[in-house]
Amino acid sequence: MSNLVKLGEKPRIVLDSFFEPMYETGPDALPVFKMFLGGEWVSSNIGGTFNVYSPIDGSLIAKVAKATVKDAENAIDSAYENKSKIRAIPAIDRLEIFAKARELLLKYENDFKNIIVTEMSKTLEGAEGEVNGVAERLRLTMEETRKIYGEYLPGDWVGDTVGKIALVIREPKGVIGAIGSFNYPFFIPAAKIIPALLAGNAVVAKPSSDTPITLLMFGRILEAAGIPKGAINIIPGSGREVGGTIVKSEKINMISFTGNTNTGKQISTVAVLKDLHLELGGKAPAIVLDDSDLDLAAKKCVEGSLKHAGQRCDAISRILVQENIGETFVKKVLEEVEKWKMGDPRDPETKVGPLINEQALKKVDELVKDAINKGATLLKGGKYEGLYYEPTVLNNVPLEARIAWEETFGPVITIIRVKNLDEALEISNRSEYGLDAAVFTNSFYNVWKAAKALQDGEITINDAPAHGVGNFPFGGIKDSGLGREGLGYSIDEVTSIKTIIFNLEPADLGKKRIPHF
Repeated sequence: MSNLVKLGEKPRIVLDSFFEPMYETGPDALPVFKMFLGGEWVSSNIGGTFNVYSPIDGSLIAKVAKATVKDAENAIDSAYENKSKIRAIPAIDRLEIFAKARELLLKYENDFKNIIVTEMSKTLEGAEGEVNGVAERLRLTMEETRKIYGEYLPGDWVGDTVGKIALVIREPKGVIGAIGSFNYPFFIPAAKIIPALLAGNAVVAKPSSDTPITLLMFGRILEAAGIPKGAINIIPGSGREVGGTIVKSEKINMISFTGNTNTGKQISTVAVLKDLHLELGGKAPAIVLDDSDLDLAAKKCVEGSLKHAGQRCDAISRILVQENIGETFVKKVLEEVEKWKMGDPRDPETKVGPLINEQALKKVDELVKDAINKGATLLKGGKYEGLYYEPTVLNNVPLEARIAWEETFGPVITIIRVKNLDEALEISNRSEYGLDAAVFTNSFYNVWKAAKALQDGEITINDAPAHGVGNFPFGGIKDSGLGREGLGYSIDEVTSIKTIIFNLEPADLGKKRIPHF
């Protein structure tokens, strides 16, 4: 097994020989990763590549085959032509394939952790959590797949179906287009691929161009575990060309996309007559009331804001704290922030690493400066070096500030004062987003009022939002998306209901009406 490149060394790719079929070594000694198409590791049909840089220090760490429109079409054709293979495998045998995949994942878990740290710059703790999350998702989804049952409906409870019965069954949709995001380069696409394949679908997957290597490694795991050739295709490339081809193709039955809201809206207008699962942006409020445990609230709000450098759709993106406890709460927040060390993610003590790229950093800095210019008080941070943006605390943020409404995706704690719960609910619901919200209170009545009033897909009481492995269903409303993610819920998303009706009267097996008198 590989060891993590040591702290202080230039980031580089180090992989076990198991992964050698995925790449070649270029003349500059950099690995050149291939795409997984039709069950084979191949280069682009025109031989192009794109660069992958580590946010740790901006080093070029790899080159990856850049799929073209033709490559995407070939991948779609492969999935379409081979979808019958995965569907024809008995469910018990599909379970055995994924049991083998889980075994291999655990065997090479260090390689996955290392690549997540290197290409995404997640902390060691975060990378370990992501790999463990996929392993657990594998195990639990295998259990949930066993529950894909049908339903028997007797017809004699309704007048016009007397003499008939029906079976309602679930079947795979066919070909699933899975498009992931950079912030969870392994877990998010895996959470789409695992239930899709287990339910008997074929998959065409496109990873984020910022973090494509981890998903390609998962393709190697699935290949070695025995997934039929062509049932899973992984094609890195541009969102416009590769993603656009996947979304438009008539051979794709469903699109599962995680990413920003604007892209999600574009997908919904192009993916005509396709089923959609869209997990989009969020602007999760944390409402902190004066009857809450302030130590708990401060700790969880800081964690929810700074974990993974704030690059999470379920991050706490604004804190609405009641005025009469504002100063006390802010003091406790500042004490908690001191515990969040920023630095090289390979350092075990680091809790906040760099942002993914220059564009992300500029967006965060623009939002912070805009808030300060409009009257917010900068209590901590607000500076950056390279892609490392300091954990930042903004107090008394006015509602006119962009950061009060726009998704931050950075390590910024945005504190807004409110008079009471009613004002907090009004401000929360004014957002175009509706993914997550948190409420800190010890009053049952406040809990119930907030939970019923908040226009979000998931409400968390006395904790920061966290979707975890998907034991609880989650997903957004409004501009935060369509559909629900979760263990059994994901299986529902990638299967369709078919109703089979039997007329029993020809065999004189159906019940007969008694004449009215």
